[in-house]
Formats: sequence, C-alpha cells, structure tokens
Amino acid sequence: MLDAYIPVLLFVLVAIGFAVGTLIFTSLIRSSRYNKVKLEPYECGIEPTTDARDRYSVRYYLIAMLFVIFDVETVFMFPWAVIMDRLALFGLIEMLVFIFILVLGYVYAWRKGALEWA
Repeated sequence: MLDAYIPVLLFVLVAIGFAVGTLIFTSLIRSSRYNKVKLEPYECGIEPTTDARDRYSVRYYLIAMLFVIFDVETVFMFPWAVIMDRLALFGLIEMLVFIFILVLGYVYAWRKGALEWA
C-alpha cells in the first residue's frame, strides 16, 4: 500500500530540492554591491517624481475588482461554447440566465456609480 505513495514522495523531494537548489544557486551568483541606481524604484526608464508608496483612490481598486469579476465571469462562457451542441436548448437557457445575472450586476454597478472614474 505504501508503494503507491513512493512516486508522490519522490516528486515532493525533487520539488523541494529544486526550490532549495535554486535559492542557493542564486545567492551564490548574485551581486552583493548595491548602488544608487539599483536601489531606485523602477518606473519604465522614467525618473521617479514621487514616492513609490503613494496612496491611490479606492475607486481605482473598485474599478480593478469589477474588471476582474466581469472578466472571470466571461471565461465561464468558453466551456459552454465548446459543448453547446450537446447541451441543446437546456444549455442555451442556462447561459441566457447566466448572462442575465451578469448584466444585472453590471447595471447595478453602473447605477451605483462604481464605473465613474472621476
């Protein structure tokens, strides 16, 4: 019975060994000298004008979360589209209900002003 777990144990040992080996290898080859340019925050080659830890408006995060939520919801449509011919009318009705709920959430967010940037 324990023979079935030997491949899993080997896989775990190889994964741990790879992680530890990579950390040791990178600590050996890294540069230990830092200079002013290396310690600056990276801003796409542009000189930073403010602190990298500035505060952002909550609206920025709200827009981002709404985008992720609606984007992930649309990903659920792909598997449905792949097997739509096997689902027939039942699958179509289920997807219409799903899209209706999605549009309802979008309209609710729009009415609450969550999509207004300014």
